[in-house]
Amino acid sequence: MSTPRPPLYPHERLVTITVNDRELSVPENNSLLRGLQFLGPEAISLGSFCWNRHCHNCAVEYDMGEGTPVRGALACQLRVEQGMRIRNINPELQRPVRSIER
Repeated sequence: MSTPRPPLYPHERLVTITVNDRELSVPENNSLLRGLQFLGPEAISLGSFCWNRHCHNCAVEYDMGEGTPVRGALACQLRVEQGMRIRNINPELQRPVRSIER
């Protein structure tokens, strides 16, 4: 039987991202969905996410700052980067994110 891997990839620091106009600090070298799970373990873990690109319940739009292009991505695949701004979050992800922001 294999040993389950930890939910987060190794990281040395937290990076600051903006989600719904609120700054949050999440572990570098991890997906956005794992970073949100770091901040709200129960809220994200209980959501209806497949974690592997099939359900699209974690779809977001993001940019890297003023004047940069807006791109679409899945939070389960998108690696967080310092300064990333997350917008237009799928309603399935929006619900748990609201509980994290409080």
